[in-house]
Amino acid sequence: MAVLKLNPTAKAPILCLVGPPGVGKTSLGQSIARAMGRTFERFSLGGVHDEAELRGHRRTYVGSLPGRIIQAIRRAGVNNPVLMLDEVDKMGRDFRGDPASALLEILDPAQNHTFRDHYLDLPFDLSKVFFVTTANTLDTISQPLLDRMEVIRLQGYSEREKAEIARRYLWPRRLKEAGIEETQAVLTDEVLTLVISRYTREAGVRQLEQMLGRLTRKVALTFADLPDGQERLPVDIQTDTLGEWLGSERFMPEEARKSLPPGVATGLAWTPAGGDVLYIETTLLPGSHELILTGQLGDVMQESARAARSYLWSHAESMGLDISRFKRNGLHIHVPSGAIPKDGPSAGITMATALASAYEGKAVRIDTAMTGEISLSGLVLPVGGIKEKVLAAHRAGIKRIILPKANEKDLKEIPQEVRDELTFILAERIEEVLPAAFNPDPQNISAGSGSEPVVASSPAGDA
Repeated sequence: MAVLKLNPTAKAPILCLVGPPGVGKTSLGQSIARAMGRTFERFSLGGVHDEAELRGHRRTYVGSLPGRIIQAIRRAGVNNPVLMLDEVDKMGRDFRGDPASALLEILDPAQNHTFRDHYLDLPFDLSKVFFVTTANTLDTISQPLLDRMEVIRLQGYSEREKAEIARRYLWPRRLKEAGIEETQAVLTDEVLTLVISRYTREAGVRQLEQMLGRLTRKVALTFADLPDGQERLPVDIQTDTLGEWLGSERFMPEEARKSLPPGVATGLAWTPAGGDVLYIETTLLPGSHELILTGQLGDVMQESARAARSYLWSHAESMGLDISRFKRNGLHIHVPSGAIPKDGPSAGITMATALASAYEGKAVRIDTAMTGEISLSGLVLPVGGIKEKVLAAHRAGIKRIILPKANEKDLKEIPQEVRDELTFILAERIEEVLPAAFNPDPQNISAGSGSEPVVASSPAGDA
């Protein structure tokens, strides 16, 4: 946008806003148009599977029409609008052609200055159009199309950010729709935090706005029941009335377990709705030799469990583990919430820690969570979703987090007030993870007490 302000004749890049539902991708496109002073037009590509929808039909066909691109420019009335192509990841293809292939010419600044719609059959200059596309995931977008776009990832919001968005925008908008003055309904910070944490679990704010809409409708019902002529007194929404107005709580707060028996370790997981705390449980099976994996674990997660077991087995003597326990016992690994499918490599060091805890018969610290991929040579490899995972650990009351050394750069994305309350331990090898995960002495059970093990550590303020 800065380049276009300095040089209006420059070719604008094709932006692709990628993120979970409800984070404001479409609203951001409207804001771009408003900031540039251009006309905004949008249409959805979800379910489009006919190439003629974009390129238009030949005029010889009955009911032929121009393509959606030309129609959108006609509606805008100018040849340089901000044109948003929603849900670019949900296009289909069939015997009538591949719309994604038609988009290759439309979105390529080197070709679209002579775009030829089948209905017009005349070259049309699309190079002045500012294209913005949105998608929930990049997996279904073809690689040639992805190469033409500048990908901007929009992450989910933290609880503090959701509260601020609700206070500034969502709550006033819902009050206006319900015909209620802002002074007639009082929403305290305590009630708003309760709605966010107990009634919604999402990356965006769409469910939150629905819940706020329910509250305004309940307030409107209170006013509608008043006799004619009676003054409307302000309604103070209390935490006690949330159960009656919104129903029972949908989600329980994430809390760390009060105690961890040997064989259980605390991991961190990324979900589309944000981060989550994950407990990995292991138990030895005397007289067996098999490895049992339960909890709807995906292929990558199962491979992480096997790699962790193989590494500990091959390095048992150097790590002080009894190698005979590997030979005499089978192993069962379970991840609770068995109805939810789980996959990914980021539970590698958590599984290794849980296995070491089971083989050694020693409990893992209750105030410590961890995430990181493990390799067969013992390396701790970087993983994604660090911001969401750290925020989930902070919500659950975790005080210490073990991360891969290569993820140190991601800590700057975490709010400073969260970093100040946590201790980060950065590890490059599994040998650095295990001493940090176990209690230094039997008396050290409480969160944050005792001396820290000698590992590569990073103070929270210096992250």
